[in-house]
Amino acid sequence: MARNTFTTKGITKVYGEGRSAVHALRGVDLDIPEGEIVVLLGPSGSGKSTLLNIIGGLDRATKGDAYFQDRNLSEMTDKQLTRYRRDHVGFVFQFYNLMPSLTARENVELVTEIARDPMEPDEALAMVGLRERVDHFPAQLSGGEQQRVAIARAVAKNPTVLFCDEPTGALDSTTGRAVLNVLKDVNEKLGATVLIVTHAASQAAMADRVIHFADGGIREVVVNHTKLTPEEIDW
Repeated sequence: MARNTFTTKGITKVYGEGRSAVHALRGVDLDIPEGEIVVLLGPSGSGKSTLLNIIGGLDRATKGDAYFQDRNLSEMTDKQLTRYRRDHVGFVFQFYNLMPSLTARENVELVTEIARDPMEPDEALAMVGLRERVDHFPAQLSGGEQQRVAIARAVAKNPTVLFCDEPTGALDSTTGRAVLNVLKDVNEKLGATVLIVTHAASQAAMADRVIHFADGGIREVVVNHTKLTPEEIDW
């Protein structure tokens, strides 16, 4: 039986105080087995990105515990959380956050220079299908290619887990499928646990596990035994 990459117990997140307080998460209990593709699905404001930020070490819960394997993220110091993010976590966001003055290779090198056990930048770019574009600047790349550079930058550190927050949100359906295929390949080739935050229900079809969020809590968890490939998804 696979161990869990993440376990949360009673995770609550409250922004503000009193009548103006916003309850982003309301006592979330969750297990995420290692090596799965997991989709966190729900409308804006449902709490999915807040949970991603907490288990990604970017934010802290108001109450509750979040475990990465057997380590309690809630008890880590800021320095320990920085080391956790550096050594174990890759982030991919809706907007690519590439340095415009650097080539694709140089954007990936920004991560490999500080990672514990990185792969070569050209190897990471080849994994996402950009072997022939390593010396191109972001302005010379399409939106889908820029997102693939961002994914290469995240996977070049050989992460244990890859967090993707609306990774296809700014892309058309054809390019989005290509990006999802890259995430599928990263999961299969590196064995990384991949978490995808999205409001697009169609993308849930490719996941091992779909976690439905609503009003700061989990509405249901669905284990998907008949996964579709990105090409089979009806966008």
